Amino acid sequence: MHTFKHPPTINTIAGQERRVGFEVEFSGISLETTVGVMQNSLDTVVVDSNAAQCTLKADGVGTFKVEVDWAFLKRISEEYAQDDDPQWLESLSKLATSLVPIEVVCPPIPIQNLNVLNSISAGLRAAGAVGTEESLIAAYGVHVNTEIPALDAQTIGRYLRAFCLLQWWLVDAHDVDPARKISPYIDLYPQAYVETVLARKSMSMDQIFDDYLEHNATRNRALDLLPLLAEIDTKRVFDTVNDDRVNARPAFHYRMPNCHIERDDWGLSNAWTLWCVVEQLAEQEDNMQALSEQFLRSRRPLLSVDRTKWVKTLDLWLRDHALV
Repeated sequence: MHTFKHPPTINTIAGQERRVGFEVEFSGISLETTVGVMQNSLDTVVVDSNAAQCTLKADGVGTFKVEVDWAFLKRISEEYAQDDDPQWLESLSKLATSLVPIEVVCPPIPIQNLNVLNSISAGLRAAGAVGTEESLIAAYGVHVNTEIPALDAQTIGRYLRAFCLLQWWLVDAHDVDPARKISPYIDLYPQAYVETVLARKSMSMDQIFDDYLEHNATRNRALDLLPLLAEIDTKRVFDTVNDDRVNARPAFHYRMPNCHIERDDWGLSNAWTLWCVVEQLAEQEDNMQALSEQFLRSRRPLLSVDRTKWVKTLDLWLRDHALV
């Protein structure tokens, strides 16, 4: 059984338990098989389906979506949903499964209830699901959507600073697959942005928006902040980012982890445990300030900070302070 760690802050500022949603990409099994696993694992009930996707509801947990992650197939399936002879759509869906991933999108679940997801991982593994290493094209991964404790500049700034300090370390800690490293989907924050964030002892909401949209006007970031910023000011985000896939929500969209669903020792808790290092560091403002100053002092003329040296320094610091 994989146990989900509790971060330092369990509740939002409103006193409600924070929630986390996961998105899991894999291949090796069909949409139909995946739906069957979901029904058996959590006693879910199908509420809607077509050749490209299926929506299921689990009492006391929420609504899950299983889909072939191919926009073309989803659009065609919706257009021909009333077709009396959908056999060609089913054939197309089976072909797509061998080329693009199946994705399970979980609902936001309270942190202390996340262990309910273990049965899904185990069921998919038993059915033959395989993850990141099986595709040099799709670069399958896990997305972690963690509700933020509060939508104020101080809270957002703390998490941004923590992630900027940790992003190189996290790549190594996750052992990010080479295919995913070279893909554009999980690019790290550019160095100029990291240095801007770490040089600020505090950030106003205007500074957070201006800095982020100047350097990161794309969904393709390991920590995609666009959904969170859109929750605060949708117009301001879409005045800069022309992408209707950005969905406003009060959560971080963390996209770095691999999916190793075929491994017995792997579970969604693996990705969550490393995200919790960000959660822990974000609570330590004095330590973040000291680390930020150390990072900025270590810049070299023309070459910036030595990545390998910083990762080693930070790893020792994290171990000395019992964060890992």
